[in-house]
Amino acid sequence: MSIKPIKTKKDYQDAMKRLEQIFDARSGSKEGDELDILSMLVEKYEDEHFPIEAPDPIEAIKFRMEQMGYKQKDLEKMIGYKGHVSEILNRKRKLTIEMVRNLHNKLRIPLEALVQVY
Repeated sequence: MSIKPIKTKKDYQDAMKRLEQIFDARSGSKEGDELDILSMLVEKYEDEHFPIEAPDPIEAIKFRMEQMGYKQKDLEKMIGYKGHVSEILNRKRKLTIEMVRNLHNKLRIPLEALVQVY
């Protein structure tokens, strides 16, 4: 087992190749330990070099609605009047702090997603 920090694109590619080779290693084995450590290093490199932006708030709401089988009328209790729901989803009205809190608490949408500029 020869593990080193992942600093370059080549280091990353080599680490990914090694991960493929030991992917099915048993937990607690020498290769299993290598898999755990190498996975953490790859994750750190990817977080630094391939960051994933938080989703657009409206798209996050629509996605969660789809996941939960909700219709616009289901959001009325969280957002307010039927017209407000439509305006929010059509980007004609901004989310208020109270709406953000309600959507976060009831739909479990991360706050980071709901407070993004859109």
